[in-house]
Amino acid sequence: MPFATVFSVTDGILVHQQIRALIERGALTSTPAIAPTQIQPASLDLRLATRGYRVRSGFLPENCRVADRLEEMTLYTFDLTDGAVLEKGHCYIVPLLERVEKPLKHLIRANPKSSTGRLDLFTRLLADNCGRFETVPPGYTGPLYLEIVPRSFPVKVGTGLSLCQIRFSDGHASLSDDELRAEHERSPLLFNDRGEPLASEQLRLDNGLMMGVATMRDTDLQGAIGYVAKRYTGIIDMAEENGHDAPEFFEPLQEPKHGRLIVEPEEFYIFASKERIRIPAHLAAEMCAYDVGIGELRTNYAGFFDSGFGGKQGTRAVLEVRPHDVPFLLEDGQVFFKLEFYKTQEPPEVVYGDNRLSSHYQGQALKLSKHFRAN
Repeated sequence: MPFATVFSVTDGILVHQQIRALIERGALTSTPAIAPTQIQPASLDLRLATRGYRVRSGFLPENCRVADRLEEMTLYTFDLTDGAVLEKGHCYIVPLLERVEKPLKHLIRANPKSSTGRLDLFTRLLADNCGRFETVPPGYTGPLYLEIVPRSFPVKVGTGLSLCQIRFSDGHASLSDDELRAEHERSPLLFNDRGEPLASEQLRLDNGLMMGVATMRDTDLQGAIGYVAKRYTGIIDMAEENGHDAPEFFEPLQEPKHGRLIVEPEEFYIFASKERIRIPAHLAAEMCAYDVGIGELRTNYAGFFDSGFGGKQGTRAVLEVRPHDVPFLLEDGQVFFKLEFYKTQEPPEVVYGDNRLSSHYQGQALKLSKHFRAN
């Protein structure tokens, strides 16, 4: 798609003040206006609009508008103004309040928010005439939509609720393994459970930083070492923070003998990483959802880690795990997922954990979503 303006290109992820500038010049618009609280250190939260569509199946609008495909696929529509319940196992499409108003040179990528993933709420961003989920190519203008499939629990959602977030990037932003090792040697990225930096030779690098899963108690992982979703539950109202009792929705997992635990196919689990991770202010990171070399399982739904996550001594990553095909044996500390790191174009004015943001998971150990009451 041709551009009216020639842009200069700087490799990297856009940060808080750059995203704010896009909004201020009208490149991204919304009614009501985009709120400052939606702008994160290296991402932007998107919100549900007023009408939803229950569809027969998901789809990719590679050669059509989403609205045109909805005319064929919709079973019924519903209003989200006062909230609506999305049933477990059903597929929904909801337009988003935000739209791309002016052509951008940036690639846009989407991911569910942390709280969305921890509820096993599967979401994917759609754009007109785009043949990939979670991706909007440079030059696109038009509306944005979200596919939503509750996997474990029925959920109540409403207009203005944010379930996903987007990032803007230019050029080659990812760090090589050599660059990652050098970053760690300058200022540690990975720590043990006592907050001590790992030695450089202890890093496990393979086109990203490999990390393990914790299945045994340690310094700050006490009590349950994980959770598994119950099959038959009530509704989670996603507008209610600290409003639900966890035992009604999750079964705690106790420390297994010798740290070995078998997870069952198509069950939904929450675990914590073995190590603690720190994302420096000049970087951002993303957890890879799948790595078939590690196992036939999905290890996360919400993968964005913003600049500043982990503070000074690191924070555990929380893993949203759904095994496929066969039961799978977990052992304490085994490699279980990978983080890819990306440079930002400039240091963000606001980092994760700043009191100007709603940073719910800074300093977490093993933590369910913000919708559950603290023990």
